[in-house]
Parts: sequence; structure tokens; C-alpha cells
Amino acid sequence: MAGGTAVASEPRMLAHDPGRGHPERADRLRILLDHVDDTRGLVRLPARPATPDELALVHTGAHVERVASTAGRPRAVFDADTVASAGSYEAARLAAGSLLVCCEAILAGEVTNAVALVRPPGHHAERERAMGFCFFNNVAVAAAFLRTRGIGRIAIIDWDLHHGNGTQHLFEADPDVLYVSTHQFPYYPGTGAVDEVGRGRGAGRTLNLPFPAGFGDAEYVQAFREVVLPVCRQFAPEFVLVSAGFDCDHRDPLGGMEVTPAGFGAMALACTELAAETAGGRIAAVLEGGYDLGALTEGVDAVVAAMRGATKSPPSATGEVRRVEPVLARVRAAQGAYWRL
Repeated sequence: MAGGTAVASEPRMLAHDPGRGHPERADRLRILLDHVDDTRGLVRLPARPATPDELALVHTGAHVERVASTAGRPRAVFDADTVASAGSYEAARLAAGSLLVCCEAILAGEVTNAVALVRPPGHHAERERAMGFCFFNNVAVAAAFLRTRGIGRIAIIDWDLHHGNGTQHLFEADPDVLYVSTHQFPYYPGTGAVDEVGRGRGAGRTLNLPFPAGFGDAEYVQAFREVVLPVCRQFAPEFVLVSAGFDCDHRDPLGGMEVTPAGFGAMALACTELAAETAGGRIAAVLEGGYDLGALTEGVDAVVAAMRGATKSPPSATGEVRRVEPVLARVRAAQGAYWRL
């Protein structure tokens, strides 16, 4: 195994232009590309577009064709938040493909773990609907792809500010995919209540931790320690995927959370240690939201440091542990039939 931590990205994703004043702007990726160029020791993976067949692992053919039809058109509106430009279809395929390249390199033993720095994000995209800035569900495509490569159990851990409705709905009946989400609630998109635990054979495979506005590092770290990691260890994933959103940073203009880079580092370290325990170290993270540029670069730095082998994260800078206990009590009650908590 060659080892090391890899980054996959591609400047052509800058061509996605949802319109003037939109928070999901090209500068988000541009600043990360410039920053990563100055970071030594990272393996660079060349991105590729996901193929229509790969996208169709989780999306309907009609949805893929609908997004493809926007190529070369100056503007196509899916909803008030989700607008395509001439380069959006290629960018969305590259976003999904960047994470697939990470997974391929990890499976091949070329790298230990990897981060896909992408736009547009993906976790709101449903099987046949673009929404919430998202066209294709990047992390869901990767999970389905991993299944075709023989990976049995996959954990998806999503700490974006917003609930990943698309990811939850795509896997909520699947017993072999565990979806975990910490998110501000109530908030967009309105899903992610504590009693949404999965359905059918997937009952217990959806773990929602709906947080009120104002939670910071201490609350997130305690939730990981007391609920997220115990559930994930019992599930014992063979591969860990992370939907890494940085819009729960205290500086983000869209959110009401108080997380700092120390919190992101702690969550990334927990996920990396989980992967080492149950998945042979196999973990890949993909960028979701995050709209303050300073928060983005510092948050990505913290995640990369954890994945590169930092043995501890800085102490929590914000929050109070006691405030999360009522939420964790409700989560334990909802999940008690499925996990030892």
C-alpha cells in the first residue's frame, strides 16, 4: 500500500454558475484549490466525470437526462435555490466523479484515505429531483458504487448544517447503509426528526441528531462520543463516507451553529478512528456546504490534519456539554430498539 492522504478536485467545477449573489459560488472551490496547492504532502488524484450509468445507480435515468439537458444552456431553474448554467452538468458529474476517484484509489491501496473538494454539493439531491443547490447526490453515488465493488456495510456520517434528505431517502430501507446526520432543526429542508429511523429492513439504519441553533464544539463532540460512535461501532462499517459540510461553523452566513475548526477536527478524528477500527482505515470525505471562505479553509485543514494522522484535536472552543443531553435522551429513546446506548 502506497498510503497517504489524497485530495481529488478539478478546476472545471468552477464553471457551475447559479447566479449573482448565490451563496454556492465558485470562490468556495477556488480558495480551496489555491490553499491545497500550498499544502505539502497530499497525494493529488486526477478527477473524472461520473458516467451516466454510475449516476443511475441512485438516480432515475430521467433525472440524469434532465440535468444533462442543461449543458450549454445559459440558465435552467430547478427550484429557487438550484439553478444550472452552461457548465453545471459537467461540474456536477465531476463532483460525483471526484469522490469515486477517491474510493477507487482507497480500494486499490494507492492511498489510505481521501478528501473530494467539490461543487456543486450533493446530499439534498433526491432520486429524481435536484434541490438545495444539489444536482446529483455525490455521497450516495459513491456508496452505491462501493457496493458494486464488493463493500458490504457502509456508514455515511453527515455533519452539514442541513439534514441530508436525499441521502436518507435513498438508503432508508437499506440494512447495509447506516446514515448518521447531525443538523440544525427545525431548518431547511424540514426532514431529519429524531423519529425518522429508517423503514422496513432498514429500520434503525437512519440515525438523526436534530440540534437546536447555538450548539458548538462541545455538544457535537459529546454527541459523537455518546451516540454516533457507539452506534457506528456496533454497525461495524467496511467503509466510512463523510458528508463534510462547514456551514455549522460559527461564521457561516446561512447557519445558526457555533462550531469551530476544533470541532470539525474532533469529528474528523472520530470518523478516522472508526474507520481504523472497523474498515481497515478506509474513509473518504466529500465537501457539502460551507459559505464563509475562512471557515471553509480552516475546516478543511482540520479535517485533513485528522485524516493525515493527528492523534488528538484541540479542545472544544465553544458550547456546553449539558445542553446536548436532552437531545441525546430523545435519540436514545428513538433508537433503543436497534442499538445498545
